[in-house]
Amino acid sequence: MPSLPEVFSSVHVPADARFLRKLLAFAGPGLMVAVGYMDPGNWATDLAGGARFGYTLLAVILVSNFMAILLQHLSLKLGIATGRDLAQACRDHFSRPVAISLWIICELAIAACDLAEVIGSAIALNLLFKIPLVVGILITAADVMIVLLLQNKGFRILECIVASLIVIIGGCFAYELVISHPSAGLIVAGLVPRPEIITDPGMLYIAIGILGATVMPHNLYLHSSIVQTRAFERNDKGRAMAIRYATIDSTGALLCAFFINAAILILSAAVFHGTAHENVADINDAYQLLTPLLGAPLAGVLFAVALLASGQNSTLTGTLAGQIVMEGFLEIRLRPWMRRLMTRLVAIVPAVIVAALYGAKGAGDLLILSQVILSLQLSFAIVPLVVFTSDAKKMGRFVNAPWLNVAAWTVTAVIVSLNFYLLLQTLKSWLG
Repeated sequence: MPSLPEVFSSVHVPADARFLRKLLAFAGPGLMVAVGYMDPGNWATDLAGGARFGYTLLAVILVSNFMAILLQHLSLKLGIATGRDLAQACRDHFSRPVAISLWIICELAIAACDLAEVIGSAIALNLLFKIPLVVGILITAADVMIVLLLQNKGFRILECIVASLIVIIGGCFAYELVISHPSAGLIVAGLVPRPEIITDPGMLYIAIGILGATVMPHNLYLHSSIVQTRAFERNDKGRAMAIRYATIDSTGALLCAFFINAAILILSAAVFHGTAHENVADINDAYQLLTPLLGAPLAGVLFAVALLASGQNSTLTGTLAGQIVMEGFLEIRLRPWMRRLMTRLVAIVPAVIVAALYGAKGAGDLLILSQVILSLQLSFAIVPLVVFTSDAKKMGRFVNAPWLNVAAWTVTAVIVSLNFYLLLQTLKSWLG
């Protein structure tokens, strides 16, 4: 059975059209994947990084984005070349116990991401409409029906809604950057990696949170599936064409995500770093301080609007990722509303408890922790992806070139090493 059978090969691709028309036909999946790179979890890590360390961690966002572009290329290539998404490929390749273990790990990553969506949307509702945080968290459970309604309208409708919300987010942050007057020189300097990013434990913690928020594990499963919604010829020529256009779509969308991620950190660095507000890592505090510090009444409002759009966008892609992972690993097809409700409950319960006990501050800390959890799951998605795309038996003529293999394994080694180092630092802090 193909991945997402209800929308498999459902988007028409004109066979004899020119470059631009074909590119428009393939445009969409990249934006849906890019949503995960600008979700509310990114906001927490980017705000914390900018306020505490200025523009220094811009280099982490840039490097993470390049890693994401490479890994998403491998993901879409796997889906197009083999006709299997990453979850299905894992089920085909590994023993049942290993596949089940990978499924559980991936579900934890999706739950961590959903936690960020729940908290981010609830904070935005609180900021815009003064809805209590706990009530806002419970309201987010109702978006199950909205997602179901949208899914029934067709896959292109989902893609258009996602694109519209990204435009809203980008527009809000373009305004914030104009009025915050960041230093162009410091921005350029911040794009160059510095040794203290690794040697400073506090900086490393935020950096790995940014890495987890940028290179999201379940998005690798998502992309390998949704690229198969395009109706191209399932032969070598058609697959080569699909990989080429899907890569352009993915790369362009992820560059847009880089702008938004970088904009959040730059805004935080320009407004909070070097002031009495360097410890601002909380979205609520950032919202409250933006308007008085910038002297612009719309600054806080547009910040919250972008946050709400980000949370709702992530809901759409999180639903699809959960469906793909469960169906791919287990061959179990649940009703979409049941699947969504299960995922939301896993996120809502801890969010409600933390919000009730510790308020917005605790929710903000939980957002950053969720992104570190995502980063710790990355290895279990990246290693199988690189192994599969390096296998000529699976990929045929689309197997990774030697230089691409070197790049992919280098990225994998960096991510695994940083995560291991983070675990050591965390254990040291716990032990004393």
